[in-house]
Amino acid sequence: MKYTVSMEIALPRERVAQLLADPEHLPKWLRGLVLHEPLSGEHGQVGTKSRVVLQMGQQKFEGIETITRREPVELHGIPSESVVLFEREIVGEGMRSTARERLTEAGPETTLWVSENEYRFSGLLMRLVGLLMPGAFRKQSLQHMQDFKAFAEHGTDVREAKG
Repeated sequence: MKYTVSMEIALPRERVAQLLADPEHLPKWLRGLVLHEPLSGEHGQVGTKSRVVLQMGQQKFEGIETITRREPVELHGIPSESVVLFEREIVGEGMRSTARERLTEAGPETTLWVSENEYRFSGLLMRLVGLLMPGAFRKQSLQHMQDFKAFAEHGTDVREAKG
């Protein structure tokens, strides 16, 4: 299953990249985060592995996140300072998730965040979930992006949200 979601954030690209890469901020915008524990490497850098535990309703998901790519993107063979690319892969029981996060300057004080997501399911139960509820994955990705936008632009912390 593949899908792409995007959102504009009213901050410069460099600031958005800093906020996304700082592990101190994860609990403030990553709804349902129980644990993000480094296992090896430096957070946000290529090759870094972290244990991730998320709670979504009654379901708890645990996996290992690996940063597989982080770099400015080359356009026509020329390094572009206007784009930053993060790729991460999370492997958990019955599922492998790959996300490519692209941050592009949409203006001097605006960033376009495009998130390309791919899920592969190996267990029967997870395959059924993927077939029956594909919209739930896209909805969750959009929720995370909206939560990050509210945190980045206004300092809103999801842990303080009602409901």
